Amino acid sequence: MLDESKDYLIETRLEKLARDLNYANLGTLVADVRRDAGTVTRQLIEALTTHETLFFRDVRPFDALKREILPPLIAARQAARQLTIWSAACSTGQEIFSVAMLLKENFPEVLSWPVKLYATDISGQVVERAMQGRFQQLEVNRGLPAAMLVKYFERDGVDWKVKDEIRKMVRFEQLNLLHAWPSDLRPDIVLLRNVLIYFNVQTKKELLTRVRQTLRPDGALLLGSAETTLGIDDGWDRAPGSVTPWYRPLRSTP
Repeated sequence: MLDESKDYLIETRLEKLARDLNYANLGTLVADVRRDAGTVTRQLIEALTTHETLFFRDVRPFDALKREILPPLIAARQAARQLTIWSAACSTGQEIFSVAMLLKENFPEVLSWPVKLYATDISGQVVERAMQGRFQQLEVNRGLPAAMLVKYFERDGVDWKVKDEIRKMVRFEQLNLLHAWPSDLRPDIVLLRNVLIYFNVQTKKELLTRVRQTLRPDGALLLGSAETTLGIDDGWDRAPGSVTPWYRPLRSTP
């Protein structure tokens, strides 16, 4: 399922985990994981996952949300007055909190709706951190405008904590994207950024198909800057003339 080009990364991280847990070698660690789906397996997952993230990462996807994606979607949802945005690999929460602040700043009319900001990650540790909404000074210095820091965060010792008005907008859960998804999940927007790069082509195709079947027909998919649906899943249409690549599902594709 993982891209073979990532083998070096996997081996390096697992060898370190084996040393940290006092295993004789990598083989004995793997054998233990195969016998037991408990603590060691969870530690292996934590070791393999990459948690690099920052507020308003890459900027342009958030410009696309503000200018191109959200305005027509909000107009189309005026009758139902509902909006669901899913951050499918949320890490420690900077991405979905950025979305929440973007809504607060630019689309206050939807804040009276049942807006659902759903954030998931395979790592239980980072989900627990994200739920706390607490960030170090270095983390808020990365991508977060000073005006938003003052407006939406408060001091918590030497750290900063997201104010309740933002934190309570988001529901965090641990979720392995290769396992079952919530049956009632019907997002309008999916942020699946910097996830596909870790998988082989077949797994990428399976994930993109599942997202397309889950996403609402007029919804939007945002991928990482090094990712694409092209040549993997033909059921997507790339939005033309965008400030950043994003995709709509083709309605006629099963």
